[in-house]
Amino acid sequence: MGHDALAYRMYGDLAAWWPLISPPERYAEEAAFTTRVIQSAAIPVGEVLELGSGGGHSASHLKANFDMTLVDLSEDMLEMSKRLNPECRHEQGDMRTVRLGRSFDAVFVHDAIEYMVTESDLASAMATAFVHCRPGGITIMEPDHTAETFEESRGQDGSDSDDGRRVRYHEWTRDPDPSDTWIETDYSFEFRHADGSVDMVNETHRTGLFPNAVWERLLSEAGFETAMVTEETSENRPPRVFFVGHRQPAG
Repeated sequence: MGHDALAYRMYGDLAAWWPLISPPERYAEEAAFTTRVIQSAAIPVGEVLELGSGGGHSASHLKANFDMTLVDLSEDMLEMSKRLNPECRHEQGDMRTVRLGRSFDAVFVHDAIEYMVTESDLASAMATAFVHCRPGGITIMEPDHTAETFEESRGQDGSDSDDGRRVRYHEWTRDPDPSDTWIETDYSFEFRHADGSVDMVNETHRTGLFPNAVWERLLSEAGFETAMVTEETSENRPPRVFFVGHRQPAG
């Protein structure tokens, strides 16, 4: 997570439901494509830092090819990730300000980058990525939406667990004011516990929305050579645009 995501119950007291809200297996195809992009770095990639790693669902696939270090703002989400990815290193921190004192062959940020709702927040996260990226290394950021691709959407989803718990939810993503740099997603959750009791939770998340040119400019200002890569996906959704920063090799 990033920004003020700790204010959201989804990443706090509801974190134990995350594997049912967004099951790890759904990340497999995207993680496979991300792996190929990571491996396009100018240097061989062994060590990868993931900022905003959440419950570790992307890392559960990426760790097959890389030595992963996972950073997230939410201790509750990190605890979920530690169960799923006990072999990965975990650090609590804000992607805008965290400094681990070491560098990595690649830095990866999945859609947690969307919790950067201002250009200054986004620039801070990119500065963090640059500081932790070795010369010749690569940084990849994967927002769900850019200003060019965003469309208002509604959806519903959910899943069941083997222990009898169930989650069902509706989501509505909209842009209340196209003149600013953020959008909102309204979530309506139904959590059914193993004993049959039900909790209903409504929550609105604010996330950033920036034009492609802003992503590229801020990555460049952070020190990267920039590129845009369009995701290849078989999922029933528009492909994401991956923003890629190459850090120049030393010398």
